[in-house]
Amino acid sequence: MMELSSLLQKQRTFFDSGATRSYEFRRDQLLAFKKVILKYEQEINNALHTDLKKTAEECWVSETGLLIQEINYAIKNLREWMRPERVGTSLINLPSTSYLYPSARGVVLIIGPWNFPLQLLLIPVAGAIAAGNCVVMKPSEFAPATAAIIEKIIKETFPSGLAAVIQGDGATVIPEMMNQFRFDHVFYTGSIPVGKSIYQLAAKDLIPVTLELGGKGPCIVEKDADLKVAAKRIAVGKFTNAGQICISPDYLLVHADVKDKLIEYIKEAAIKFYGEDPACTYGYGKIINEKRFDRLVSYLTQGKIIFGGQHNRSELFIAPTIIEEVSLDSAIMQEEIFGPILPVFTFTREEEAMSLINRHPNPLTFYIFTGSSAKEKEWIERVQFGVGCVNNTAWQFSNHHLPFGGVGQSGIGAYHGKYTFDTFTHKKAVMKTPTWFDPAVKYPPMKGKLGLLKFFVR
Repeated sequence: MMELSSLLQKQRTFFDSGATRSYEFRRDQLLAFKKVILKYEQEINNALHTDLKKTAEECWVSETGLLIQEINYAIKNLREWMRPERVGTSLINLPSTSYLYPSARGVVLIIGPWNFPLQLLLIPVAGAIAAGNCVVMKPSEFAPATAAIIEKIIKETFPSGLAAVIQGDGATVIPEMMNQFRFDHVFYTGSIPVGKSIYQLAAKDLIPVTLELGGKGPCIVEKDADLKVAAKRIAVGKFTNAGQICISPDYLLVHADVKDKLIEYIKEAAIKFYGEDPACTYGYGKIINEKRFDRLVSYLTQGKIIFGGQHNRSELFIAPTIIEEVSLDSAIMQEEIFGPILPVFTFTREEEAMSLINRHPNPLTFYIFTGSSAKEKEWIERVQFGVGCVNNTAWQFSNHHLPFGGVGQSGIGAYHGKYTFDTFTHKKAVMKTPTWFDPAVKYPPMKGKLGLLKFFVR
């Protein structure tokens, strides 16, 4: 415990020294970060393959490449982001000038998940360092190979007072840290139940949090959608990383008139992408561990399998699967699936679909496939969600110009691009008033000044 306490205090001392404040320091750290990540690209690929059976191509497009993109964007825009922003000034305070000064929060804790164990931990880290913070990070113990290469990268890149990696059982280590040290911000990506626990730990010390959680994200397919394109994009969004993606379509709501045709197209797409035997296919992932495997297999008994369903516990393999005739009260429809199983429901009227969606309000994601701008607008306005796509799934995550975050049960706060910098920044509000103009209306006695005050304060 003393060793952990000493490490955390070292972070505070480093931040208090002012070393992280300058543009040059932050830029140099980001440049060094990028260099070391690229240096160990092959080791990263090996680790991600060990943990999740990811291919080099998938590692780049969904992990390392996204991280490099975020770092490049931060380096390019850092000077502008750090610049004080001039804002308006109210009439009664003229000729004062008003500014927002971006200020680092301090020492922040970033907790990563296992499904995208590199980028979901290190994209926030890059943003936190760009914002001038010191960072303590906790990688997931369920992706140990990736956690090890992350620790190697961090130790080689940054001064130990600037960034540190804490390994171990999250259920033990995280409360231990948060009970003995007041972080200035906590950023967590993972499940809703764990997110609630972290929120409670933070609340006792009034620590601000960013919680990137999940939920049951619906995918709507209207009868006017381009079904062949929809099928391909649904299959990719659902079955990539063996479905272990918080932004994958959790369940499908398809208009009854086109259900059979859409399902056939999804089957065709899945076979084209992952072959007749996905267990042997290059690019199809594995389930993270036996506990998750057993939970997912239990879902297979909760409806009628119309495609896939093959599984092998020794290989942690579950094939891309489509299931129907599922009870809304079954476990598969009460929990985020987080696996390659797609329940299918039909609707004929919008209210039928909304009734199902409202059973799980505030999803992280929402996907709508339609050829109608009017339907697109209506669905987006009616459903409260964090992020989404029209005629696509999942790819919104790769757009660093869009904030990524949930709403309600699916999360608090957002990040990506400048939004990450802002998440780890406190904007100091400052008004500067000259001394050459000092109107008496602002000073007591106030008797007889009501008319003037109503003119200036309105």
